[in-house]
Amino acid sequence: MTTYGNAVWKGGLKHGIGAVSTKSGALKDHPYGLVARFEGGSGTNPEELIGTAHSGCFTMALSKILGDAGFTATEMNTKAEITLEKDGDDFTISKSHLTLRAKIPGIDEAKFKELAGRAEKGCPVSKLLKAEITLDAALT
Repeated sequence: MTTYGNAVWKGGLKHGIGAVSTKSGALKDHPYGLVARFEGGSGTNPEELIGTAHSGCFTMALSKILGDAGFTATEMNTKAEITLEKDGDDFTISKSHLTLRAKIPGIDEAKFKELAGRAEKGCPVSKLLKAEITLDAALT
């Protein structure tokens, strides 16, 4: 499978504006730019999109692993916090911290943490990032 995202940028870095779109149309000409990235302005930014991709991929991977083990979650909520740090004259994404809260009937804490750990290591986005990835998982 191959899919894509698209970005268009107009202008210089400080005053320029961009728009991102996805093949599926889930995002269509959605604004992004420096203000959204560093100053909390409206629009999105690459780190937010990576966090969305990581949390979605991890949660889907865990859903499969749970199903293979005979469990079905009634709800899973995963947040991926992406850390962007200054690295000399550049920036680097140094970490993704996953926080998972889940309702899974019939599972004990030890089994839950084992399966969540497998999902964190097996998630294709986790493999792609090659950053420090940490997981905080709890049943609710």
